[in-house]
Amino acid sequence: MSDPTNAPTVVLVHGGFADSSYWVPVIEDLQAHDIPVLAPANPLRGLAHDAAYTASFVDQINGPVLLVGHSYGGAVITEAGANAANVVGLVYVAAFGLDEGEPFKAVWDQFGPTPILTAAGPSNYPLDDGGTAVELTIAPEKYKEAFASDLSDADIKVLAVRQRPFAAIFEDSPSVAAWKSLPSWYLVASQDGAIPPEAQRFMAKRMDAQTVEVDASHSVALSQPAATAEIIRSAVEVVAPGS
Repeated sequence: MSDPTNAPTVVLVHGGFADSSYWVPVIEDLQAHDIPVLAPANPLRGLAHDAAYTASFVDQINGPVLLVGHSYGGAVITEAGANAANVVGLVYVAAFGLDEGEPFKAVWDQFGPTPILTAAGPSNYPLDDGGTAVELTIAPEKYKEAFASDLSDADIKVLAVRQRPFAAIFEDSPSVAAWKSLPSWYLVASQDGAIPPEAQRFMAKRMDAQTVEVDASHSVALSQPAATAEIIRSAVEVVAPGS
């Protein structure tokens, strides 16, 4: 392992229907290895907005940063990683590694639907101009199949009611793809009920990412935190200054 004092700061970006607590087991592992880590709240108000927020957050960190994104957070780091000069690598955890101009819906159009598409229902939230926009929430009774089939029923019961709704993003697309210029890693969740596993394999191959596959649901960072942390630590070893 590289000298932890030279390690980049790992910034963990959660996806939709979640908050930063999604990363707790991974944070504990990284801290045990003396790797600096931050897990900001992803606003979940649309890709352009969230990527700009994340890039601003990263810009204010001294030294190199390794961006890690889960699910929708993968699209956020794809754009933010190109707009913050100190980002040195990207790790995708069962995440959207979209190309520039490629909308989220293209993934399901190409690789088929998953349970998340019927599990998530719309509601409205107010905008500053007095209008409204659509946000999505997973029906609690469908949370297990769509998001966390390998977690305990007790955990799912809590997660389903504490989820964070997020703005409908099916038509959103990155304006730039940072994985085209930065080293990338990808963890494929082979039992994913949100992003088709075959789509994950396709995106990982397209970005020439160092790839591992884990027999896990979309909530792989909770059900398989050791495997999730391991790929992040592998990336840290590569991108740390002096490696």
